[in-house]
Amino acid sequence: MDTKELLKKVRKIEIKTKRLSDHIFSGEYHTSFKGRGMTFSEVRQYNFGDDIRNIDWNVTARYNEPFVKVFEEERELTMMLLVDISASSNFGSTAQFKNEIITEIAATLAFAATNNNDKIGLILFTSQVELYIPPKKGKSHVLRIIRELIEFQPKQTATNLAEALRFLSATQKKRAIVFVISDFMSDPYDSTLKIAARKHDITGIRVYDEREQTLPAVGLIPVFDAEAQQYVYVDSNRKSVRDAYKQTFVQQANFFKETFSKCGAGVVNTRVDESYVTKLLAFFKSKN
Repeated sequence: MDTKELLKKVRKIEIKTKRLSDHIFSGEYHTSFKGRGMTFSEVRQYNFGDDIRNIDWNVTARYNEPFVKVFEEERELTMMLLVDISASSNFGSTAQFKNEIITEIAATLAFAATNNNDKIGLILFTSQVELYIPPKKGKSHVLRIIRELIEFQPKQTATNLAEALRFLSATQKKRAIVFVISDFMSDPYDSTLKIAARKHDITGIRVYDEREQTLPAVGLIPVFDAEAQQYVYVDSNRKSVRDAYKQTFVQQANFFKETFSKCGAGVVNTRVDESYVTKLLAFFKSKN
């Protein structure tokens, strides 16, 4: 992709997703996630019912009457985007591919964080961590993230979410708001998710295509396994084949939902032909 075409694509995504962030998500995002802790604001005279543990003994001794420390929530947060760029994301049976929706969701969340003056970091992963951009503030930083989401060419094709979560735990020592955006067609990741979720506020956003859910009965068809990089021929007229295809989809979807829920992590499911705006808004409102 040449520079002119890349900039055109970046600008198109910026216009669409920034509008969503400015007018829809910013307020919901701002109230959905609590700060990392409490910071000192001021001291004031003690009132009945105040926590005696907050008494400032130095000021109390100076004025010979009780004063307490007042704290306020620390609002600046760090958002980490863990984005699946494996070969299975390059699939779509409708107007858009999964990776296009994934890019839009990531950009929308990044602009929402920027509007809240938060830092945003990016981890692109396949079966390995392909790219890491440390958290930073600012619009230019978000535009760099969007450029990488559009243009980056991965070295691997398979998916290993556990590896990405291990990398997250190793690099992010402070609590972060983490969005994992993937189709979650991965080897088991429950143990690593459990460890990461102890420290971070994690939400999984699962993007899938309707054709991954059901296989039509159209005879013998070549099916390309993007992650294995090979074609296999499937007799779609056989009910057992269609049932096995659907069962695999259901198992992956259930594993995603159950694993994230057990770890106290958020769960969002969105199909490529559905409105991810509606799904994200409902999720943010449920956290308030």
